[in-house]
Amino acid sequence: MPSLVLLRHGQSAWNLENRFTGWWDVGLTEKGIAEALAAGAAMKAAGLDFDIAFTSLQSRAIKTLNLALGEMDRLWIPVIKDWHLNERHYGGLTGLDKAETAAKHGEDQVKIWRRSFDVPPPPLEAGSPFDLSSDRRYAGIAVPASESLKDTIARVLPYWDSAIVPQLKAGKRVIIAAHGNSLRALVKHLSGISDDDIVHEEIPTGKPMVYELNDDLTAKSRHYL
Repeated sequence: MPSLVLLRHGQSAWNLENRFTGWWDVGLTEKGIAEALAAGAAMKAAGLDFDIAFTSLQSRAIKTLNLALGEMDRLWIPVIKDWHLNERHYGGLTGLDKAETAAKHGEDQVKIWRRSFDVPPPPLEAGSPFDLSSDRRYAGIAVPASESLKDTIARVLPYWDSAIVPQLKAGKRVIIAAHGNSLRALVKHLSGISDDDIVHEEIPTGKPMVYELNDDLTAKSRHYL
């Protein structure tokens, strides 16, 4: 039976400050570090093991993975980092306080930006301090100006099919450490969740989600440790 665990990064500095983060690179808080260590301890206690790991190019996910694998004495397993697993790009909302943004644009508009399936936030303006187009890690990549959840799914699922599915089909035990929206893309696909219902799916920070998969990689069940 293929083995898969999804792990959202631990609490980040901007999670704590209630700011839109997206592709911007922020670190883990002390709580986030503790969550990552606890995730590793829980996976070890549950008898889980992995042959390969996947994560994004963002520090909060990479550090969460490393801390969890360290608790499992598995820092030596191969880790593949790829931008397709990055968080959804929040465009012009990046760095803004969520409450202040609601006060400025109205709660209904912000809810549409945050929770609709296919409406992206306003695009990031050229020259913004949060512009990552010249960041070396994204050389040769067309960094989006903004993404809806639908847009995020459109980049995550082809990567899932091309890079991760072959590992599972080869019998490898896989962990994916990523972000709320990139993981929602996978949960939607694996669990057959509708466009309307996936916007209500909340994935908590630092809690391993264990999937039991059928041989055809459809979900038999899923649960949090």
